[in-house]
Amino acid sequence: MPKAKRIELDPELMELEINQLDHKGAGQAVVRYEHELVKTHNIKVTIPKTLPGEKVRATVAWPHAKRSKADLEEIVEAHPERVTAPCPHFDLCGGCVWQHWQYEGQLKQKTDFVKNSLISQGFDPELVKDTIGMEEDPWHYRNKMEFTFAADGSMGLHEQGNFRNIIPLETCLIAGEDMKNAAMEISAWVKEYQLSGYNKDTHEGLLRHLMVRQSFVTDEIMLGLFATKAPDAELAEAVEQLKERIEQNYPKVKSFMWFVNTDLADRTQAEDMHLLSGRDFIYDEISGYRYRLWFDTFFQTNPVQAQKLIDLALEMANPQGTENMLELFCGVGTFSLPFASRVKKLAGIEIVESSIESAKRNASDNGISNTYFLAENARHGIDQVLEHFGTPDLLLLDPPRAGAGGKVMRKIGRSEPKKVIYVSCNPETFAEDIKELEQFGYRLDQVQPVDLFPHTVHVECVAMLEKIDSN
Repeated sequence: MPKAKRIELDPELMELEINQLDHKGAGQAVVRYEHELVKTHNIKVTIPKTLPGEKVRATVAWPHAKRSKADLEEIVEAHPERVTAPCPHFDLCGGCVWQHWQYEGQLKQKTDFVKNSLISQGFDPELVKDTIGMEEDPWHYRNKMEFTFAADGSMGLHEQGNFRNIIPLETCLIAGEDMKNAAMEISAWVKEYQLSGYNKDTHEGLLRHLMVRQSFVTDEIMLGLFATKAPDAELAEAVEQLKERIEQNYPKVKSFMWFVNTDLADRTQAEDMHLLSGRDFIYDEISGYRYRLWFDTFFQTNPVQAQKLIDLALEMANPQGTENMLELFCGVGTFSLPFASRVKKLAGIEIVESSIESAKRNASDNGISNTYFLAENARHGIDQVLEHFGTPDLLLLDPPRAGAGGKVMRKIGRSEPKKVIYVSCNPETFAEDIKELEQFGYRLDQVQPVDLFPHTVHVECVAMLEKIDSN
């Protein structure tokens, strides 16, 4: 029997009431749709840049479907915390989604997000404290940005909802001021020499990405240009001119590199590196410890709030100097070094070998000798460390957004640390992970959300779990 022909209806203007936000921070509404050509049904409509409780008029793209997107046409009744977004690129740029929301409202929403994630796994939401926001103005907080070049050579960020389209930038209000100015200098240089950007469809063009990072403590800046070929003789004059401009106008730039990336994947990776000036790393500091950062080093992007994460983790763990500590997903040692100075010995596990080498070097640079770092995945690394170190008194984990996973969490439970400190960048996977520890006699003691990314949906958490029968 042939399939019934799908009925396509023209986009339709509707009046909607926003009842919730989706996981990307966009408003959602549910409307009962009636039409003579289709069966009456409910549509869940997503309308970006709307807030809970608002009444809006929006053009619904697919009124025949159960899920649809809509273009906002008019705010009929605005949320009392709605404000005018200060960035001229906000309407299109995908870098921020909540610039139209007062900061206190953003923080409350993030607290609710964490609470709802815990409720979904049967935990008491009262254990969640109010989200700690930035004490000062929540702008220019990022110490690292990655910009993308469009095929015509213009530089910017991806359009919200359209990854292939690049929004050319004149400014960026979440980047550090020095970083933004250096990026705009390079953007102007590209236009002046009429250099091409990379076309994701044809895989042609020269420039792909610009990475900028800066230490808020040492002030050192790193610039990394990612291109499809080396800076050869054809580019020599232009590159030399750029080096002179950067050296003259941006003395804080201590590392300037040209990376070759011919891979089809759209990310800042390198097959080869050409050092244009300075060194291939910069120095940064956090919690009184100095770190070397290379172009691919993971380091907390908001250093002011990252310091709060470390302080909270130390406060919850309350190390007395006698503990054996195990850290999973240790990276380059952001948490390792502050803790190593307060425990008897610390073992760190991280699957990225370059990060482990950096962790070892950072420990040595800071005169810390009671650490052992292992390049291994968390699941297998735990067994190796336990064999040599025995049962840890204290365990800290800071996994990626996907979480640690059930197998790792069950291994943690069987290793029986007295305290578990969980640093999370995803409340949903955090709640799923800690649920695994209940069967091993662990009790969730407290959860403290921290806002590292104002004007976005992301929220970090620091939580402590204790083994109930431990003394």
